[in-house]
Amino acid sequence: MGSRTALVEDLMERFPHVPREAVFKEDLLRGGVAFDPSALSDNESGEVKPKSYFIFSFDHGTLPELGEAALRRPPEEIILTGGPYDLRRTVVSVRVNPASPYRVAANEDGVLGLYLDGKRIADVGVPPMPEYYRHTLSNGKSVMEVAPTIQWGYLIYLTVFRVCQYFGAKEECQYCDINHNWRQHKAAGRPYTGVKDVEEVLEALEIIDRYDTAKASTAYTLTGGAITKTVSGRDEADFYGHYAKAIEERFPGRWIGKVVAQALPKDDVQRFKDHGVQIYHPNYEVWDEYLFKMYCPGKERYVGRDEWHRRILDSAEVFGARNVIPNFVAGVEMAEPFGFKTVDEAIASTTEGLRFFMSHGITPRFTTWCPEPTTPLGKANPQGAPLEYHIRLLQAYRQTMEDFGLSSPPGYGPPGPGRAVFSVSSFMDSLPAQEPAEV
Repeated sequence: MGSRTALVEDLMERFPHVPREAVFKEDLLRGGVAFDPSALSDNESGEVKPKSYFIFSFDHGTLPELGEAALRRPPEEIILTGGPYDLRRTVVSVRVNPASPYRVAANEDGVLGLYLDGKRIADVGVPPMPEYYRHTLSNGKSVMEVAPTIQWGYLIYLTVFRVCQYFGAKEECQYCDINHNWRQHKAAGRPYTGVKDVEEVLEALEIIDRYDTAKASTAYTLTGGAITKTVSGRDEADFYGHYAKAIEERFPGRWIGKVVAQALPKDDVQRFKDHGVQIYHPNYEVWDEYLFKMYCPGKERYVGRDEWHRRILDSAEVFGARNVIPNFVAGVEMAEPFGFKTVDEAIASTTEGLRFFMSHGITPRFTTWCPEPTTPLGKANPQGAPLEYHIRLLQAYRQTMEDFGLSSPPGYGPPGPGRAVFSVSSFMDSLPAQEPAEV
C-alpha cells in the first residue's frame, strides 16, 4: 500500500466491528505523532496541560532529538473528533515522533487538527491547564512533578520511585525505558524526583482535592520501578503500601486506590488491601513463556513466569478477581529478534493468555507498545508491531471477555467509543458502552 491512509482504511474495512476511532488511536500510540510548533504548549506557564513524562518517555526519540518539542512540551493528551471519518470523542496519550505521517498543527484560523499524509482527518482538542497545576507545594515543587494527572484528569499517577532495581541488560525488561527516562530528565536539568516523599505526595493531593471542584480525578495509581532489595529501608510491599496507608488515612474514600507492583506473595498483597488499596495490577507483561524469559530477564530471575502467574491468581483471593487487573505490553509479541513472525501466531499466543486469566475471572488490560529508541526492542523494532496486530487484538480481547461473561474492569472510567478516557490503549474504546460497576 502506498500510504498510511490506505493501510488504515483497509483495516477499517476488514475489521468493521472494531471502532474506527480505535484504529486511528492504536496507530497513533504505536507510531507516534509529530507536532507543528503551533500545537506545542507553553509548559506550565500556558493554558494547555503539558506532557508530564509520568513514568516512561513514551516518545520515539530522546529529548535532544525532539527539537522544539523538548523545550515546549506537547500536550499530555489529545482528543480527536469529527473530520471525514466522523470520529467520536477519542482520548489519545501523546507519543512524540517527528517522523510520523500524523501531524498536529493549527490551520489559518488557529484551530488545531490532525493531519495524515497531508490531509486533515480530525479536529484536535487539548487538555486545559487544570487549576491545581497552577499551584506549587510549600517547597516550590510543582503538582505536575509530584502528582500528575492523565486520562483527561481521571487518574492521578503517583510514580513514587522513578527508577527500577532491575538494572542493566541482564535484568531490565527489554521494552522499558524507565531508567533511561530518569537519566534523560536529570541530564536536561528538569525536576524529576527519584523517590517522592510521602508528605510531598499528600500535599500535592491536598491541592488537587481543593481545586478539583468538579471531582474529575476519580482514581490514583501508586507505582514505580521494581524493588528487589529495599528503598528507604522498606521492601516493595511496605514501600508502596506506606503511601497508600497515608493517602487513605488523609483522604478516606476520595479516590479509587490502585497499586502497580510486582506479583508479590499473598501475605504482601494482603498488606496492600489492609492499607485501603482497592485494585492491584501485578503486570505479566507478555504471555509466551519463551518471550517472558527473553524480554523480562529480571522478573524471570527473581520470581519466574510460573510463580508470577500463581501469585496473580492468589491475589484474586485477597482483592477479588474483578479487582486484579494485570497489564501486558501489546505488540512486543512480534518484536525481533525472538518474537512471532506472523500476526496469526502472535494473536493466538496473546489470546491464550487472555483466556487463562479470564477463565479465573481476572480481566487483564494492556498498554500499546511504544518502541522507545533507548531500549533494546525499540532499537531493533523502530516501527513497533504491525497495526493489524493491534486491531485484531482489540477484536480478540472483546470476544474473550464475552466468552467468559466479563465486563469492563473497574477504575478505568466509562467504556465505549466516544466515552472512554483510558489513553494508552484502545481496549476501553472497543468495549460496549455501558457503565462499569466501579469498586
